[in-house]
Amino acid sequence: MSSSAFRTVPASADVVIVGGGVMGASTAFHLAEAGVTNIVVVERDDLGCGSSGKPIGGVRAQFSDPLNIELGSRSLRAYQEFRHRPGADIRLDTVGYLFLLDSAQQATDFEAAVRLQNSLGVPSRMIAPEEARRLCPYLSTDGLVAAAYSPADGHARPGLVVQGYARAAARAGVTIATHTAVSGLDTAGDRVVGVHTSHGRIACSTVICAAGAWSARIGEMAGVNLPVRPVKRQLAFTAPITPPAPRIPFTIDFSSTAYFHNSDDGLLLGLADPDQDDGFDTTWTPEWLELFRTVARHRAPALAGMETVGGWAGLYEVTPDHNALIGRSAELPNFLYAAGFSGHGFLQAPAVGEAVRDLYLERAPFTDISPLSADRFHHGAETRPEAHVV
Repeated sequence: MSSSAFRTVPASADVVIVGGGVMGASTAFHLAEAGVTNIVVVERDDLGCGSSGKPIGGVRAQFSDPLNIELGSRSLRAYQEFRHRPGADIRLDTVGYLFLLDSAQQATDFEAAVRLQNSLGVPSRMIAPEEARRLCPYLSTDGLVAAAYSPADGHARPGLVVQGYARAAARAGVTIATHTAVSGLDTAGDRVVGVHTSHGRIACSTVICAAGAWSARIGEMAGVNLPVRPVKRQLAFTAPITPPAPRIPFTIDFSSTAYFHNSDDGLLLGLADPDQDDGFDTTWTPEWLELFRTVARHRAPALAGMETVGGWAGLYEVTPDHNALIGRSAELPNFLYAAGFSGHGFLQAPAVGEAVRDLYLERAPFTDISPLSADRFHHGAETRPEAHVV
């Protein structure tokens, strides 16, 4: 769908969703599908202009705790059915996910995670370095101890997912107001009663914050603490490869976070810079590539010298324990949030849209999401850091 800039926004709504990325679009779709009416999605730019519009697109269920496994598995199933519901081609490529492990401790940790994943229906398995190289011929097995592989995982195109959800939501009557920035929230007692935007005020009964890396700012407007910080992440694309690159899994060197997978007629290359400062800067810096090449010279030597033809920088929305914030504010019960996914938002978006729908409808979600409440930080609760960083 083409994004529409609103001169004015509706004067009132039952639900205002702040953020037109994959989380906001998924939430709008699931609410509308459930019969909720009078929904407005407000987005400061075009749909998916933040992290959601970027093409990493990994989808997986390989996590080390039951809740993230459930969110990933349920979302995988939704993406497999996306052509039928809501109805769009998202270029899902089920090539699998391959984690490369270079220490005995990593192998032990992943063995435990695989046992847990298998118990929850995920077909992951531990494999030897030689099998990893058969799956991904670019690899050098020097220093590899083992690998973890799940053939059910893969990657899709986030921009197509955002558009697919948004089109279906719009057909169901959702108003999507792009180029509409939120400047403030009105509260009365323990309720949010209005959203101020660059195109007018919207009186509302519920606000759902799905603003990604900007979620802390939206929370502050309501007096709700959402501990989300923005961190730049960069990637690059190789020039077209001749003969064509083999079809490989989404491959991750766990120790360095370097990753790569097929993308059109070449490869996509990425790595998280451990020294990256927090901030909203999304300037792509080509010299960043040397970080990837340094790792590739050892782990996948052929990639180190490949010509690149540009790249981009986007934002991770990171929480203190690298787990999401999903829930309802204790102080403002009609302020809901889904943010802080720390790189896992796209792969969990279908399931999270369902969960937020159920929170709004005050019915039990498909699984207990209470461990992801932002209250876990307010009360000094013990948190469980998520080991998988991509």
